[in-house]
Amino acid sequence: MTKPIISADSHITEPPDCYTARIDRKFLDRAPRVAHDAQRGDLFVIDGLAKTIPMGLIAGAGKRAEELTMYGARFEDLHRGGWDPEARLADQDRDGVAAEILYPTVGMLMCNHPDFEYKHACFEAYNGWIAEYASAHPARLLGIGQTAMRSVDDGIRDLRRIKELGLRGVMMPGNPAVADYDDPMYDPVWEAAVELGLPLSFHILTSTNDSLKARGPKLNAFMSIIRGCQDIIGLFVFGGVFERHPKLKLVCVEADAGWAPHFMYRMDHAYDRHRYWLTGSRLTRQPSDYFREHVYMTFQDDWTAFQVKDLCNVRRLMWANDFPHSDSTWPDSQALLANHASHLTEDERDLILHDNVANLYGLEI
Repeated sequence: MTKPIISADSHITEPPDCYTARIDRKFLDRAPRVAHDAQRGDLFVIDGLAKTIPMGLIAGAGKRAEELTMYGARFEDLHRGGWDPEARLADQDRDGVAAEILYPTVGMLMCNHPDFEYKHACFEAYNGWIAEYASAHPARLLGIGQTAMRSVDDGIRDLRRIKELGLRGVMMPGNPAVADYDDPMYDPVWEAAVELGLPLSFHILTSTNDSLKARGPKLNAFMSIIRGCQDIIGLFVFGGVFERHPKLKLVCVEADAGWAPHFMYRMDHAYDRHRYWLTGSRLTRQPSDYFREHVYMTFQDDWTAFQVKDLCNVRRLMWANDFPHSDSTWPDSQALLANHASHLTEDERDLILHDNVANLYGLEI
């Protein structure tokens, strides 16, 4: 019998009071809030970010490609399940999904905020909100918390608080406040994550790197959004983080997976051929071995991921529907999977659509 399908990457839509009702009072006048613009529709305004966050693509699930636009949406017209846990169950049922791992929306882009004190206050407020949302149906709504990674001590405190709230993992900003993630100073954070059973999630659009700026048309920029996740995986592998922490688990979220076999080959080639003149940690295994063991990957309509499963670790691939964002396969996920996954054995299908995510987060579904 086929097991129930779990989406390894879905999202909520932060309601207008998500931050204003919960944030540390000293940040209240700067708290992220919704504003209406006559021409651009509703926008999330975040103090310290040059650009506002329009709501058009936040809930583009189910729209035709020609209907997608960044501007003109009103909050009350978005998918109600984005902030109403009761409505969310109907959204899941319509798509044939039994449960979802839930990530933020506004909180993704806030990972790039330059003020770590402000970011920390916003993430504390968000963690309280998502914990309350998920508690309405804890078997089907599985929240991921956020940390600003202001410091090692703060990071550990954030992890412990996230665990206390009943959240299932921690969404990391692509860039911490001090040093970079391969620095051994972060070893106590990774030890705490392992101890608490909290996988580290790195989502697309949560890293800043000037070298990743796209050239030419904006469509070319879309092609670059997985690069931040690739760089972080390389950082953890070549920086020896997985070498030092053999039980650490990293989730590469919404960056697809079909590229993984070539990336693993390229890492092995770099290490075998160039490690004597380029910097990197001494490794006792091939870089691809760390990738296959430690890195979980979520994807939605990346049909190539299903085709190259045997070149990856099939126990680390996790399908997702990305609801309610514009890249979502909702409400047509079952038709898509009937096509993309038709060649899988029943065991392989169960691994990618259920077992891997259930085992990673300790779910009983």
